[in-house]
Amino acid sequence: MKVTLLGTGTSGGVPSLGCGCEVCRSTDPRDKHRRSVALLETDTTRLLIDSGPDIREQLLPLPFKPIDAVLLTHCHYDHVAGIDDLRPFCVFGAIDIYADETTAKCVKRVMPYCFGSDLYPGVPLLNLHVIQPHEPFKVGDIDVFPVRVMHDNMPILGYRFGEFAYITDMKRIEDTELPYLFDVKTLVVNALRFTKEHHSHQLVKDAIRFAHDIGAEDVYLTHVCHHIGLYTEASAKLPDGVKLGYDGMTINVSSFY
Repeated sequence: MKVTLLGTGTSGGVPSLGCGCEVCRSTDPRDKHRRSVALLETDTTRLLIDSGPDIREQLLPLPFKPIDAVLLTHCHYDHVAGIDDLRPFCVFGAIDIYADETTAKCVKRVMPYCFGSDLYPGVPLLNLHVIQPHEPFKVGDIDVFPVRVMHDNMPILGYRFGEFAYITDMKRIEDTELPYLFDVKTLVVNALRFTKEHHSHQLVKDAIRFAHDIGAEDVYLTHVCHHIGLYTEASAKLPDGVKLGYDGMTINVSSFY
């Protein structure tokens, strides 16, 4: 299975509007971080994790092929604002959206024109599926296992796919949840910056500790802000096995237990 990090930035993206720091002025493409989205692909299946406000730009360079599902982590703007931009993919049929109950209700509230019995022509065709943590399901040939993490005091979803897991916007995770992530070999996880605590996002040190707790061997940091520093300098601070993610980075992983 191939994982492409289409976006690796926090809610404001990098460069940050109005900022003239060296990261925001950098010409290194690895210092540009659009809102966090991942694309998972096998020979027969393609699925997105989240669909933020940059999704049109993120998908334009890619082959125009069906999207079999969108897995939502939570309903914050930077993770769902691009759902309507998936409209062109409806030529292949309705798009399956998977979300927990809170997020599903939120999507219906912010996109009421996509749901109901009297849809006007041209709206995105969406099949919204409510899922629960620890209840596995399958999209094509990809096995999906939702897990629960905490975004400040807000429960949200992360996802495990065999030996690979994708978790974003986590501040903490309950000890009872950790066993569901044991034996994950490759982990993509949020790490906002190196210093200055944040109420709802973990720092680099927290992400490294979490990866160690579940035994992950290859770790990629996502959902970063400009305070993470320049790509080359930030990467030099990371221990072996931990890499700073960047937009367009591809990761080949095993998807089997």
